Amino acid sequence: MVKTVSILSLALVFTTFTGSLFAQSAWRAGKVECPGDLISVYFTSAGKGWIAGDSGFLASTTDGGRTWNRADLGTDADINEIYFRNERNGYLVAGKRMFITSDAGDTWRETEIVRPGMLERGTPEFLSIRFADRRRGIIVGSVLNEDERVIDSLVLRSEDGGETWERIIVPSKAELFHLHFDGSSRAWIVGDEGMILATTDGGSTWRQQRSGTKHALYNVFFRNSRVGYVVGKGGTILRTEDGGNNWLTVANNFPETFMRVDFADANNGWIVGHNGTILRSGDQGRTWVKQESGTDRDLYGLFMVRRYGWAVGANGMVLESVR
Repeated sequence: MVKTVSILSLALVFTTFTGSLFAQSAWRAGKVECPGDLISVYFTSAGKGWIAGDSGFLASTTDGGRTWNRADLGTDADINEIYFRNERNGYLVAGKRMFITSDAGDTWRETEIVRPGMLERGTPEFLSIRFADRRRGIIVGSVLNEDERVIDSLVLRSEDGGETWERIIVPSKAELFHLHFDGSSRAWIVGDEGMILATTDGGSTWRQQRSGTKHALYNVFFRNSRVGYVVGKGGTILRTEDGGNNWLTVANNFPETFMRVDFADANNGWIVGHNGTILRSGDQGRTWVKQESGTDRDLYGLFMVRRYGWAVGANGMVLESVR
C-alpha cells in the first residue's frame, strides 16, 4: 500500500560562506508525518530519493521532495540505513532484517542474512550497508544479548549481490556504526570507543587503525583511497591524507555530537549532528563553519552532491539544501 505524504515547508534560512565553490547556500526546512525520527536519506537523481527511519518508515519522492509516497515493508523495526548502488539496485537494513530492490524501489523483498549457526549466541543488529560493485557488499552492526546489550562486533560479507552472507571476524567487540568503500578492495568501518577498522582486500581481513580518541565514531567518508573523514561524539572530527595510517583531529569549537559527514566535491563538505547542527567546509575539511539550519532538532542523515543535498532528523525533519 502506498500513501502520499506532503512535506510542509517551515523555513528558508540563508548563510554565506566566503571562498567556497558555492558562494551562497540555504536550507529549506520541512516536516514529513512519520511515527518517529528519520535516520537515513539517499537520492539517485535530483527528483528521485528515499527517506527512512523509525518503526519501519520508508518513503520515496519523484518530484524532488515536494511529495513523499510511503511504502509498506511489513516491518516495524527501525530502518538504520538505505543505500542505492545505482538507480535500480538498492538495499536497506532494519534491525536484523535486510531488504533488496532491483526495480528502483517499486518493490522490496527480504533476504536472509544470518543463517542458523552463524552466531553462537545473541541476535544481530544491522546498522550500515554498502556495496563496492554489483556483487561485493558488507553489512556492519553488533551482536546483542537478551538485554539488548552489545556483546560483539558484527561484520558480514557477500560476494553474490547480497543473496548470501558470511561472517568476518574482526579485531574488535565494539558496536560498529558505519562503513565506506573506495573501489572494490579498500573500505573503512567506524564504531564505538574510537574504533576504526580498515581493509585492503575487499573485506576478507581487517586491521585496526589508531583514531586517537575513545569517543564513539558514527560516520566515515572517503573521497579517494587517501583522503577521508570521520565524525562522532563530542564534536569529534578526524581527517586523514594517507588512507587512515594517521588520523588527525580537526580542531573546532562545536561540542555537539556529529552523525554524518559528506562531500559534494574535493573542497566542499558538510557535517550534520545534534541540536540542528550543520557545519560547512570549503577547504577540503581543514576548517569548518556553522550554518543556520532553521531547526534545533537532532539531524541524523545526510546526502550531498554538487547540484543538491538533503538532511533528515528527529520527528520527521527534512532539510533541503538550496544552492
